Amino acid sequence: MKSVQRKICLFGMVLLMFSIPFIFASCGQETKSSVNLKFDPETVPTINTDSVTMLISDSGMIRYKVITKTWEIFDQAKDPYSYFPDKVYLEQFDTSFHVVVTVKADTAWNFSRRKLWRLKGNVFVRNILNETFSSDELYWDQQKEKIYSDKFVEINRPEKGMLRGKGGFEANQQMTEYEFKDVGDTPAGKTVIYVNENKEGEEAGKEKKE
Repeated sequence: MKSVQRKICLFGMVLLMFSIPFIFASCGQETKSSVNLKFDPETVPTINTDSVTMLISDSGMIRYKVITKTWEIFDQAKDPYSYFPDKVYLEQFDTSFHVVVTVKADTAWNFSRRKLWRLKGNVFVRNILNETFSSDELYWDQQKEKIYSDKFVEINRPEKGMLRGKGGFEANQQMTEYEFKDVGDTPAGKTVIYVNENKEGEEAGKEKKE
């Protein structure tokens, strides 16, 4: 009787030893399938932050202040960028830390490698002269130090009246020197309006034909 019990115990131990590798293999397969998630760096941010106020430096000096509700960073994308889907407010400072330009927009993208901002939806800009610029879309190229758009742009200049144009707007990044490249066709060609608020008199505003 004891011999039979011993044989049964030995058979059970052998069966258990052969079963253990299959048990672990099964567990390993289940674990692998549960973490097999695909990460798309073009659509999934690596960092998502709420209620942000940040200062940005350029060449060792603080030049910009950004306030936004949501900040998503796609630094693993082919063209790395930050995305601000819930409105953005931006201030630009001069070397004395005075605000020279303020910017508001419903949505914004900042392509870090190209140093290019895309501002979209109710874009509103105010320069140091208290002039305001309104458009549905503006681009800000920090490398070339210019702001431009191919959308309709309206400028409100205190005591100087309004300027409106579409089809080509370009300005320096202080928004004190700007031009409309296409404000209408005339028999003499397209009208281009150039304004330099840093100068006075006839040099401040010019109208030419192309």
